[in-house]
Amino acid sequence: MPRPTPFHERTAPLCESWRWKHWGGYLAPCVYGESPEREYNAIRQGAALLDVTPLYKYELRGPDAGALLDYVLARAVSKLKPGRMAYVCWTDDEGKLLDDGTCARLAPEHFLLTSGAPAYGWLVRHAPGFDVAIEEITDRKAALALQGPTSRDLLRAFVTPDPGDLGFFGIREVRFGEVPGWLSRTGYTGDLGYELWVDPGDALALWDTLARHGADHGLAPVGLDALDISRIEAGFVLRGVDYTGAQDALIPSQKSTPYEMGLGWTVKLDRPPFVGQAALRREAERGSAWAFVGLVIDWPALERLCDSYGLPPQLPGAAWRTAVPLFRDGRQIGRATSGTWSPILKKNLALATVEAAFAAPGSVVDIETTVEWARHLLPATVAPTPFFDPPRKRS
Repeated sequence: MPRPTPFHERTAPLCESWRWKHWGGYLAPCVYGESPEREYNAIRQGAALLDVTPLYKYELRGPDAGALLDYVLARAVSKLKPGRMAYVCWTDDEGKLLDDGTCARLAPEHFLLTSGAPAYGWLVRHAPGFDVAIEEITDRKAALALQGPTSRDLLRAFVTPDPGDLGFFGIREVRFGEVPGWLSRTGYTGDLGYELWVDPGDALALWDTLARHGADHGLAPVGLDALDISRIEAGFVLRGVDYTGAQDALIPSQKSTPYEMGLGWTVKLDRPPFVGQAALRREAERGSAWAFVGLVIDWPALERLCDSYGLPPQLPGAAWRTAVPLFRDGRQIGRATSGTWSPILKKNLALATVEAAFAAPGSVVDIETTVEWARHLLPATVAPTPFFDPPRKRS
């Protein structure tokens, strides 16, 4: 049975849709109202409050905490200064992607790793020989994401020290009014945003403080449907949707590498040995068979297709997550794995994996669509990601 998060006493009365999702063993709202539109607007125009407690969280402490993480992750984190974070991924011995997440250095011998899937077994498996203590703290740390252009101003009303100078991917100890915790300049929306980490016993006090100060900053609770729209605009991959974790794959063709999923920038090869290094080095030398791309689906073509049936264009109000075949000259060359109508860009977007030969920006592929139970093809143009990347995200 899914468990309530420490914020459930506040989120449950607000979830008028009664639409919940199981996430990491917890209950998580999909959408609070009838549609995600208002919640999406809070992300892009105000301040959005999202319960991200279900993220898996691990503390690593000890003289070799950084060395162990360097060995199991595709990039070195032992060089991070305390108070800094990095986006990371990790692979198996064959260089196949297991998961992605964030890693923070809280102190010289103290790290925090987050993941989308359980990672404790993977860490412990490689820990022998390292002087490190590993502890899963998923249930002992409540977390909120506060995202949107007014999020900084909202926090400055009650957070000390002043969060105004906390840099992108920075993290530090703060006080949220009377509540102690950690504040990080991170998020999954591709916008200005923060994540707030507190003990479960302080969760309701934190929520109430945010709600009390949020009225003047357009604060709204946000569910996973609105988050999905924003993360696609930001070009962020989602494990289990855009790629299959190697340990969950049923056949080899379901596995991907970081290079194939657009995460090659997180792989640092020129350093001491780490898990998957040899396989990743071979791929870097020969090139990847697949590439992760953004797609802009031709809107006039969709209008013409629907008009031929006497129908207006019809798109779901939320993002979609069902793999859709992609073609070129009648041959399947990949799949779109998630997509959405972008309210801020006014474009029909998708994230996709294609054969590397068709990954150049400006390339045109055909995406399968269904109207009145009949299959059709629409042109879609390969575009760089992120689709939406406002300067305020890093400012």
